[in-house]
Amino acid sequence: MDIHTVKPSACMITCAALLIAALPARAQSVEEFYKGKSITLAIGFSPGGGYDLYARHLARHMSKHIPGRPSIIPQNMAGAGSLRVANFIYSAAPKDGSVFGTFARTTGLNPLLESGATFDGTKFTWIGSVTNDISTCVTWHTSKANTWENFLKVPTNLGGQAPSSEPDIFANLYKHVFGAPIKLVPGYPGTNEITLAMERGEVDGLCGLSWSTIKTRHAQWLRDKKINILVQASFKKDPALGHVPLVMEQTKDTEKLQILKLILAAQEMARPFAAPPGIPRDRAAALVAAFDATMKDPDYLADAKKSRIDVNPVRGPEIDKLLAELYATPKDVISKASQAIAR
Repeated sequence: MDIHTVKPSACMITCAALLIAALPARAQSVEEFYKGKSITLAIGFSPGGGYDLYARHLARHMSKHIPGRPSIIPQNMAGAGSLRVANFIYSAAPKDGSVFGTFARTTGLNPLLESGATFDGTKFTWIGSVTNDISTCVTWHTSKANTWENFLKVPTNLGGQAPSSEPDIFANLYKHVFGAPIKLVPGYPGTNEITLAMERGEVDGLCGLSWSTIKTRHAQWLRDKKINILVQASFKKDPALGHVPLVMEQTKDTEKLQILKLILAAQEMARPFAAPPGIPRDRAAALVAAFDATMKDPDYLADAKKSRIDVNPVRGPEIDKLLAELYATPKDVISKASQAIAR
């Protein structure tokens, strides 16, 4: 019999098909996944504020460092002091690397402080933070609360957003830890709206406003001496604010210092960006690498200088390490800190 005329049996065809089906499919590369796609950058605040500025600036430059060069589309999703975006990123956003976001620096600590968060801050895919920062309290130049000493004595109306937002957290912190006679006026969608309210005389000022935001968005305030900067909340002073008291130096009480340290640790990750938990490792690594490369990109740095954006990057793995340490804080300290920032 001529072997060239032998027809394959049904068994041979079936077995061959099963063998092919059993072979592992070739994994899609990072470049193949991102090519021709767009990435959503969810911003937890309204347009015009500091977080919005940092996010949009990053979006303009980071794309070229991601394999496949996807476009990055900023999308404002203000709500609950950025907790809305944090919950979205953690629970509802696609876990494929097509979405990441930015939210308040204190958000990663929210679950510790019992502020309504439905996530574990250590589980986010932390991409990095553009800089660390200093939080301030400011009042309009007409306010009688024009120094830290007066702030602790003069009744002051401060604008707020929601319990998890920085203006609310810092206002309540100073009210409960230092006894400042603060009345919080909540409900503003972002710090941009609060600062407008301050300029109109609706409120005296606000706490939780970043020094970087003042320099970038409100340089005219400094030029025209329109605001009083009452305190700087950080572990060390900024030379440019040398005359402004450092909050860590305003008490020697051990318990109060522990509370302040826990809250102020968030200043080390002042402009954070995070993707959902559980995205593919290669895409997570690509986003972290792209962020790191952007922080060294000459075009990005030149653009940042023009926009007066501070760039002192904190890498994603460093944020992971910081949060792991904070989540190991003794429960009694966490409980006291939670009470200190509650309304």
